[in-house]
Amino acid sequence: MRFDSLETFLKDGKDALAKGPIAIIFAEDPTEVDTCVRHHLSLGFKSVILFAPDDVTLPKPIELKTHRITYNTRAPQMLTQAINALIAAAPDIWMYYCYNAEYLFYPFCETRSVGDMLAFHTEERRDSMLTYVVDLYAGDLHEHPNGVSIETAYLDKSGYYALQRADAPKERQLDFFGGLRWRFEEHMPIARRRIDRIAIFKSQKGLELREDHTFNMEEYNTYSCPWHHNITAAIGSFRTAKALKENAGSSFDIDTFRWHNSVPFDWHSQQLLDLGLMEPGQWF
Repeated sequence: MRFDSLETFLKDGKDALAKGPIAIIFAEDPTEVDTCVRHHLSLGFKSVILFAPDDVTLPKPIELKTHRITYNTRAPQMLTQAINALIAAAPDIWMYYCYNAEYLFYPFCETRSVGDMLAFHTEERRDSMLTYVVDLYAGDLHEHPNGVSIETAYLDKSGYYALQRADAPKERQLDFFGGLRWRFEEHMPIARRRIDRIAIFKSQKGLELREDHTFNMEEYNTYSCPWHHNITAAIGSFRTAKALKENAGSSFDIDTFRWHNSVPFDWHSQQLLDLGLMEPGQWF
């Protein structure tokens, strides 16, 4: 179903917010929108909501399975405004958000639904989940000059690290770095170098997402509860590779994203678990 604005959706499409978990996808351009939507539909989300400009097209069978909202996804603060409106309209359900050309992975996602995973996470009295945005990139930029290739995707197998929060030390909160944002940091604004994102969360009254991908309720920004480690997830993302190749200030400086720690991406959660890019916590 299509809606001509967020306001129209909140008036006429609220059935999509009746039960979670829901996936919210922001299409900044037409790149891999269909594969992104297909991937998240396959994980078992109750609804997939797509924010996209009119020039983004989808195959009809996929479009029929989404709730599409016409939206300017290049506008300042577009993501926080939309997410916070959905939080206010639908408290007490699990939500997840990402951009196009991004793909959620969580432990055992090939055999267990996102609902199963979040049911366990809820039992552990958690209302949010830390996700690491793991940069994916094309192995050959001559064949794929926009940096995106599903068939020949690579990722960094090492080079990830964490530091105390830049503003002030906070309990069970860290700033995480790595991937292309670390290796090509001279082309990345300081505010965009982190790879941690609280992309999975349970909405509640008064909760607000901030521009740095953290929330106004500090417990939501923690990587685990005080007594043991919890599940974390990963988002395989071509967004940084795409941005570095689209930007004239960086594109001509980069002939390849590959280096000695590049490995082909297997599109399987076990690889991300083996590399320490997410963990199952107490969920086996």
